[in-house]
Amino acid sequence: MPGADKRDSERILILGELHGEVMVFQPMAIKDISRGGAQVETTFPLQLDSLHDFRLTLGERSIVVKGRVTHCSISDVEQEGVLYRSGVEFIEPSDRVAGVITDFIDAVANGRRAP
Repeated sequence: MPGADKRDSERILILGELHGEVMVFQPMAIKDISRGGAQVETTFPLQLDSLHDFRLTLGERSIVVKGRVTHCSISDVEQEGVLYRSGVEFIEPSDRVAGVITDFIDAVANGRRAP
């Protein structure tokens, strides 16, 4: 039928206001990384104890890992703006994600030890 509603569930009209937030990926620089977390640099502050999904490109592999912000402070003030350094604790990464992080750390460490 033309004009038929094809939704699986009924939508209701909100009278008044109903607020939400959208999460978007923003660029960041990974300054150091361990199996348990990372230190990142951003152009915006991260709220202490907030949880975020972090997309990390480790070598040729990309992962998404949930992390909790453990600290955040201004690391540099430049003409273009302020840079913030934040500590992130990885929260219960899956075995696959933990494996990618471990493989990356091992590859970097082995590359630095090579003659």
